[in-house]
Amino acid sequence: MKLRNRTAVVTGAASGIGRAVAISLARRGCDLALADINEAELARTAEMVAAEGIRVSHHRIDVADREAVASFPALVMAEHGRVDILVNDAGVALGGTFDQVSEADFEWLFAINFWGVVRTTRAFLPLLRASDDARIVNLSSLYGLIAPPGQTAYCASKFAVRGFTQSLAHELENSPIGVTVVHPGGVATAIARNARLPKGVPEEELRKRLAAIERLLRMPPERAGEIIVQAIERRKTRVLVGTDAEIMSLIERLLPVSHWKILTRLNRLR
Repeated sequence: MKLRNRTAVVTGAASGIGRAVAISLARRGCDLALADINEAELARTAEMVAAEGIRVSHHRIDVADREAVASFPALVMAEHGRVDILVNDAGVALGGTFDQVSEADFEWLFAINFWGVVRTTRAFLPLLRASDDARIVNLSSLYGLIAPPGQTAYCASKFAVRGFTQSLAHELENSPIGVTVVHPGGVATAIARNARLPKGVPEEELRKRLAAIERLLRMPPERAGEIIVQAIERRKTRVLVGTDAEIMSLIERLLPVSHWKILTRLNRLR
């Protein structure tokens, strides 16, 4: 896929993988409509990509807000006049086991991680259909491949994104729209550090769990962004970002029932 003079919408563009994807797209001459809830950092991303000489707009959008998402395409069309690529990157994390996480917090996470993807895809699908060559890119996770304890809400949302994306890909198979699901492994973003913590649980306990996860986040976001954009160019339908994601995907496929017990034992031997 040739990206020069295309227009891409990127959610979650204020930091991390979303910002990195935006930068990699801009370097290829792709115009950008950037969205995030963090206005200050979103403006910073817009400044960074504008240096590449592309047309860029930035929009404060909460992907959990149904009305805001529905009105977003009109804002993009007013600025750019077309949409060829949609990258659904916006996402949040939530610490705690299922017993510790309230239903309200579970729904909060799903509203962003899953319904944000679904509603943004629905909103932009008519514009993508008007393109001669379009692509939808949805960010799942390593935790959309395996499901460790203490991540019930996050895993549920990322498995849901995976299933939604794969089914959508089949439905759009004979259209100009390609679909890609991305499973990043340990990318060094602030998602664990910024995770919401459930009430009534000792914060120290939860922080230890999140710190253990954060130590596994090693790949620079810039590298992850480049891998994802290369996958868009190559029209890949599934992208594993990082050796950890590749290994875990293989283990899960070979041992779909017993893989977690084996991984736990290996971890104890380290």
